[in-house]
Amino acid sequence: MVMNSRRNRIGLQTGIGSLTGGYRATLRSRGYRSAHFNRVRDPEVIPVTTADGARLRVHAYGPADGDVIVFVHGWSCCLEYWNPQIHAFARDHRVVVFDQRGHGASTVGRRRFDAEQLADDLADVLAAAVPLGRKAVLVGHSMGGMSVQAWAKYHPEQVERYARAALLLNTSSGAIASESLVLPLFNDVIPAPAWLSRGIFGQPVPFPNMSMVRKIFKARIANPYATEEQIDFGLSIVRSCRPLVRGRFAVTLIDTDIHGAATALRVPTSVVAGSYDKLLPEPMSRRIADDLASIGCLDNYSVLATGHLGNIEATEEVNAELTRLIEATGGGRSAMAG
Repeated sequence: MVMNSRRNRIGLQTGIGSLTGGYRATLRSRGYRSAHFNRVRDPEVIPVTTADGARLRVHAYGPADGDVIVFVHGWSCCLEYWNPQIHAFARDHRVVVFDQRGHGASTVGRRRFDAEQLADDLADVLAAAVPLGRKAVLVGHSMGGMSVQAWAKYHPEQVERYARAALLLNTSSGAIASESLVLPLFNDVIPAPAWLSRGIFGQPVPFPNMSMVRKIFKARIANPYATEEQIDFGLSIVRSCRPLVRGRFAVTLIDTDIHGAATALRVPTSVVAGSYDKLLPEPMSRRIADDLASIGCLDNYSVLATGHLGNIEATEEVNAELTRLIEATGGGRSAMAG
C-alpha cells in the first residue's frame, strides 16, 4: 500500500499530466462571447507554499482596501471557474482566488489528499491573503464548500480571525457515494456501493472534446436549460484538470465524512443548492443548512433551478445572493458590476 501510494504520488508529479501543462492552460484561458466567462488579466500573484512543498497558484484582484472575498473552487476545476464572480466583484472588492492543490497550476506536494489537507491549504491561503485585522467572506463551491467546512472543523480557532460570513454552493458534508444521483439509476432506483463510485470516478480518464461528452456533461452535471456557452465554459474548466488528479481526489471525496463540521463555522452562512444537481443533490445542502440553523448561524437557504454549476448556470442569482450576504454582514460598497 505504501509503495502504491508512492507510485501514485510520483505519477501525479511527473506523469503525462506534467507534459500537457501548456494545453491545459489554454483550456483555462479560452475566449467566449460572454465577457464574464473570459479570464481577468493582470492579477496580483500571492506566493503560497505549503509545509509539504505544494506551490499554490493564488491570485488577487481589486482594491487592497476593499471587502475581502475568498473563492474556493471545487473538484476538477481551477481558479478560472470563478471568472463570472471575479468580473462582478473585483471592481470594488478584494477578490482572492486560488487553485486547489494539484488543480490548475498548483502542484501536488507530498502529503495525501484528504479533508484535513483541504483545510490546511485553505488556512495557508487565508494567512497569506487576508490582511491583519481584516476578515473575509468565504465562498466555496462543491469540494470548495467541503474545504470551508473542513477548515472550520480542523482550525476552529481561525474562524473568528478570518471569517466574516460564508456562502456554501452546491456542496456536501459526505455520503457522496450513497446519495449522488449522477450515475443513471444508482441511488435513485438501485443503491450504489462505494466501490462502484471509486471504480468509475477514480479512473484517470481524459475527457475528449466530443459532442457525446458534452451531452453527458449537460445531462448529468448541468440543468436541462443550460446554454451551449455555459456547457462549453464548464466543460473546458473540468477538462483542464489532470486526469490522475481528478481520479485521486474523486476517491478522497467519496471517502470523506465531515458531517457536522458546519457547526464550527460560527458566522452568518448562506447555503445555496441546485434543484437539478445530480452530483451533490439538494438534500446534502439542506442537511448542512439544518446544522447551521441548530447553532443560529444559517443566514439563508435557497434552491436555484440549476445543476451542479450554480455560479455558471445562474450567475446573476448567485452574485445577487453574495451581494446580499456581504451587505447584511457589514459590507460598505455595492458588489455588483454590470
